[in-house]
Amino acid sequence: MGAAKIKKGDNVVVLSGKDKGRTGTVQQVMPKDGKIVVEGINVVARHRKPSQQNPQGGIDRFPAPMNISKVAVADPKDGSPTRVRFEEKDGKKVRVAVKSGETIDG
Repeated sequence: MGAAKIKKGDNVVVLSGKDKGRTGTVQQVMPKDGKIVVEGINVVARHRKPSQQNPQGGIDRFPAPMNISKVAVADPKDGSPTRVRFEEKDGKKVRVAVKSGETIDG
């Protein structure tokens, strides 16, 4: 499968869907499912009945997993979406933004 191009903590730009153009931080990556959870993006509402744990009930809002192909890493220079490549810098494999050539901290 190769190394992960998107990791937890990365800033990403949404490329399609209802949140297109918005940016957020990756909270969770699920490589087996090809899904990703981004903070504040793809927020869904679940109506909960009152229960022992939650006697109040009400509406839960939380970010749902979305397909990893719908997001791209945000360029560290200007925040635009970019592809990622891997380079060897002083013996270490680092991720580099294709657009600007900037190193992505990971």
